[in-house]
Amino acid sequence: MASAISANKAELLAIANAVASEKMIDKAIVIEAMEEAIQKSARNRYGAENDIRAKLDPLTGDLRLWRVVEVVEEVEDYFKQIDLEAAKKLDAEAKLGDFIVDPLPPVDLGRIDAQSAKQVIFQKVRDAERERQYEEFKDRADEVITGVIKSVEFGHVIVNLGRAEGVIRRDQQIPREAARVGERVRALITKVERNNRGQQIFLSRAHPEFMKKLFAQEVPEIYDGIIEIKAAARDPGSRAKIGVISRDSSIDPVGACVGMKGSRVQAVVQELQGEKIDIIPWSEDTATFVVNALQPATVSRVVLDEDEGRIEVVVPDDQLSLAIGRRGQNVRLASQLTGHQIDIMTEEEASEKRQKEFAERSKMFEEELDVDETLSQLLVAEGFAELDEVAYVELDELASIEGFDDELAEELQSRALEAIERHEETARTERRELGVDDALAEIPHLTEQMLVTLGKAGIKTLDDLADLATDELIAKKREAPRRRNNTDGPPTRRPPAREQDKGGVLGEYGLSEEQGNEIIMAARAHWFEDEQPAPAPASDEPTPVPAAEEPVTEEAADADSEQ
Repeated sequence: MASAISANKAELLAIANAVASEKMIDKAIVIEAMEEAIQKSARNRYGAENDIRAKLDPLTGDLRLWRVVEVVEEVEDYFKQIDLEAAKKLDAEAKLGDFIVDPLPPVDLGRIDAQSAKQVIFQKVRDAERERQYEEFKDRADEVITGVIKSVEFGHVIVNLGRAEGVIRRDQQIPREAARVGERVRALITKVERNNRGQQIFLSRAHPEFMKKLFAQEVPEIYDGIIEIKAAARDPGSRAKIGVISRDSSIDPVGACVGMKGSRVQAVVQELQGEKIDIIPWSEDTATFVVNALQPATVSRVVLDEDEGRIEVVVPDDQLSLAIGRRGQNVRLASQLTGHQIDIMTEEEASEKRQKEFAERSKMFEEELDVDETLSQLLVAEGFAELDEVAYVELDELASIEGFDDELAEELQSRALEAIERHEETARTERRELGVDDALAEIPHLTEQMLVTLGKAGIKTLDDLADLATDELIAKKREAPRRRNNTDGPPTRRPPAREQDKGGVLGEYGLSEEQGNEIIMAARAHWFEDEQPAPAPASDEPTPVPAAEEPVTEEAADADSEQ
């Protein structure tokens, strides 16, 4: 490349064509790089203060070099200006204010100039090559690509993709998979980023989407859109689950993905280094899909808690270990697949839990409503769990319970309302002791107990509450999932200290996002009330006196003072 500047016309064009072809970039970019290199070298020879331009004809190879100068009356900068008399010698039609061209002879570049020109050309070509690679790969995210392992650096695998290089970071590799230099490897393009060092192509073999793409390559029905993979979850290198559905009722989605004698699924398993794959029929019914997702375990009952986003699954005692799986793998993958937190319990545990809840609720009604044990148990058996439910339910619904009448229903509602008011009064007293402003009690949706919770969290004024974001106020706390340390011991939970998390201050009260927004906006309302309205424009008309008031005259004022 160093000889490019001093080469003849044919050699210059040949070099430009060769570089453009080798790097797969536009020839015009190479020509521009050569021109820039020649300009830089010429400035070194004639002086950097000169405005020197170079032009290389891409068809003939002719090289022109010139200096641009301004025509002025009195020259102050001899490098960039010229007087009118000297300008006339270069251009007979030159006039003051014009910029004219002063041709320069070709430069004979020395070794240092040639090396500098070479660096300029290489840098320009390198930048163009990086841009070309970025443009080629920027829209190829979520595509499976094949490359050759170039090297392994600090556990990260560098893959030669032909026209570019990609990287499979350590956390995106299949565990215990050996990466050998020179081997071909398939991976998913997760993202393409541009930075100061050029583009970076991130690849993954551990992403669930990679498994879905492999199935699309092996199963024609998926590629054609007849079968769709609705959800996927992976424990890379160990086990995976996919939920599939067929758009054609005559085609079994699970059988199509498995293939004749398991040929299709085995092809994917081999690519994923022996990862076991459970293929599950997808269902719009959450309970049905959860039952399918926990296969091969048998499920007795599913209880959904949509408000909390949790699902309780009851299994026979002998199915508990199978449902949880080794190190909790089966229930963890099922949870990822369904998008719900799943709690596994046996029939015995479920029965104990129901009995405990029944006893607690019965005792609460017995104490709060001052009724006997039989009546309180009857309320719980009918599905009542909170005082609010008794206080605000339709009277007819309460009276329709066997053994109840209108008089008893009214009395129960009256006692429930009194109990609620007692709790509110107790909470109100505690709230005031905590120093929570009464102004907060005027905000919609906030109960006295909620205000006590806010006070304990240090939120005691409208400004304190207004500074919160909605998520900080109402987001539910994430409880640690049930898990097992081993398949033999009882289910355990993480310690309470680690169950807190990123929940909102009022996360335990089940407020909706809309209610949270209303609370925050109500707390911020006083910010806008504090803004003073703009003064009214001056007017020549006198200010009218209100009709309800009589104007006070000077005589009347004197009479008042005498009295």
